[in-house]
Amino acid sequence: LPPPQQGEPPRSAAANQPTQLTPPPAGGQQVTVAASAPLPKMAWPVRGKIISGYGPKSDGQKNDGIDIAADKGTPVKAAEAGTVIYAGNEAQRMGNLLLVSHSGGYVTAYAHNEALLVKKGDKVTKGQTIARVGQSGGVTEPRLHFEVRKDNRTLDPAQVLVQ
Repeated sequence: LPPPQQGEPPRSAAANQPTQLTPPPAGGQQVTVAASAPLPKMAWPVRGKIISGYGPKSDGQKNDGIDIAADKGTPVKAAEAGTVIYAGNEAQRMGNLLLVSHSGGYVTAYAHNEALLVKKGDKVTKGQTIARVGQSGGVTEPRLHFEVRKDNRTLDPAQVLVQ
């Protein structure tokens, strides 16, 4: 499928599209990578038990990423080098959220943080501590919600995370 065109309205989550995390950037540029490009090899942002996996749930909801249980205050690491494109708490039910843009059109999301240690525009390195695990956004226990997106489509993080 072709990537969304500039000016196209955001796609609806009801149409099997990812949940909108932030408003689309004005005049944003899209990067297209050949379909044969290998998936990146990203580092785990935090170690812990996966308490909610990727994909549809029995209650009709879906998880656009994975939720990893971790103690409050645990360092959250950048899965890959990139640039912080969002740092805030305006996305509904995500709490303190970071979005990091990476080469090849990939974006990673880190939600429910207690503290954000980087700001929009910051360059981050793979493995750099960028946040601390928290319980923001209405979750019942400390966790990190982690997503990987490519051209506004979610990917199962298991496809790119390596030991």
